[in-house]
Amino acid sequence: MDIKEVAYLAKKASIKLAATGTELKNKALMEIARLLELRKEEIFKANREDLKRSEEENLAAPLIKRLKFDENKLSEVISGINSLINLPDPVGKTLASTELDEGLELYKVSCPIGVIGVIFESRPDALVQISTLCLKSGNSVLLKGGREAINTNRILADIIKTATENTGIPSGWVQLLETRDDVNEMLKMDEYIDLIIPRGSNEFVRYIMENSNIAVLGHADGICHCYVDSGADLGMAVKIVVDSKTQYVAVCNATETLLVHKDVAKEFLPKLKEEMDKKNVEMVGCERTKEIIDVIPASEEDWKTEYLDYKLSIKIVDSVEEAIEHINNYGSGHTDSIISNNKENVELFMNLVDSGNVFWNCSTRFSDGFRYGFGAEVGISTNKIHARGPVGLDGLVIYKYKLVGNGHIVADYANKTRIFTHKKINKDFNL
Repeated sequence: MDIKEVAYLAKKASIKLAATGTELKNKALMEIARLLELRKEEIFKANREDLKRSEEENLAAPLIKRLKFDENKLSEVISGINSLINLPDPVGKTLASTELDEGLELYKVSCPIGVIGVIFESRPDALVQISTLCLKSGNSVLLKGGREAINTNRILADIIKTATENTGIPSGWVQLLETRDDVNEMLKMDEYIDLIIPRGSNEFVRYIMENSNIAVLGHADGICHCYVDSGADLGMAVKIVVDSKTQYVAVCNATETLLVHKDVAKEFLPKLKEEMDKKNVEMVGCERTKEIIDVIPASEEDWKTEYLDYKLSIKIVDSVEEAIEHINNYGSGHTDSIISNNKENVELFMNLVDSGNVFWNCSTRFSDGFRYGFGAEVGISTNKIHARGPVGLDGLVIYKYKLVGNGHIVADYANKTRIFTHKKINKDFNL
């Protein structure tokens, strides 16, 4: 099938999927989890082939790390599916209700977006997370993974198609795309595709945004910051910064730049360096940082770089205001954390840092749909539209207005025979 036919089938399936009940969707999710476990050796074999080929092609180390799909990754995705099953269905919720007049009631009700195109690199576990989130939220999905994960993606997509079709989900709701030409064609499919979620480099995301009429949700870079304030517990700060940087470096919510208040820098930085050295983290820093610890000089480019590796840039600042200014200037609007016991500074930071996720005294690595209780995520959004931060179930639904009357006509209100009451009511939509 060509991509136009694939997109048409996905659109057709999305109409039926929007009306599919919670019980059937959860049954399908359980079957996906069962088949993933049952066919895991096929998955691992395909993944070993992808890893071998990618290593021979000298794929970058962070991408190799993301590509690996082993027993731990399998356990994580199955846990994510089980979490998703236990979450409320986001479709059909009454978000607001208003009596326009006696017997004329307006309901704002959540509904699926429709057909979502998702483009992602390297991580085959993302395919499972994305497709299961789309299923629970009633959306069809076109999935374009990276060439490096082609074998793993094929077997995972086959498992998901088989499981859902066996349980009665409309066929065609999930489709796997494999070529770059497919991406370019997808961008032209505004007749069928309602939203595109690109996960990749800054340049790639901007390319998608500039070459499609379809709405785009996503983020380009994950340039996340930790700021150690003058009012910080330094033992806590070391622990948080080490976790933010090293718990898993090849992800968008890992800290890339550390800002340290001048009043605590001399005491804090040597303690941090001792721990970072144990993790083999390369550190670059500003001139004032170099006067305290042995680091490579940082360039202007370092403040703008998402390393996705064991590397950290450090800058000493004079105030919380300077830290905020630096983050808003160089950050990507993803996730930023302040470590401080000064509530006035914390409030200023959390109010003025212009990011989708702003934390106090905790690791930036918490910025994640599964950790937020969303049942995994389709991606992180730095947009300022209907969804921001980790995009889980609630970010994959929109709403429609349902108006229920009893012979009401506008002419009666135009000639003042009747008048609107516009009274808020606490009532769910039910036929």
